[in-house]
Amino acid sequence: MRTFVEKTGEISRVICNRCGRELRVKQGAIREGVFHGETCFGYDSRKDGTRQSFDLCEDCYDELCRSFLIPVEVEEQTELL
Repeated sequence: MRTFVEKTGEISRVICNRCGRELRVKQGAIREGVFHGETCFGYDSRKDGTRQSFDLCEDCYDELCRSFLIPVEVEEQTELL
């Protein structure tokens, strides 16, 4: 869950939706690993017409991925943003 500074729109706070831990944010930038998921549900969905989003800390992301029947695809990146 993200909150923003109203005037500037920069991130002021990020909380893991699963465990409730507050992640480190400094000067509008998240200073640790976070997974942000967001989707818009369309026709033929039980959630038709809604947008949902969430944030997971790295530990909760790892735990979620361990529960997958088919593992996530991992590839190395040479440039980090």
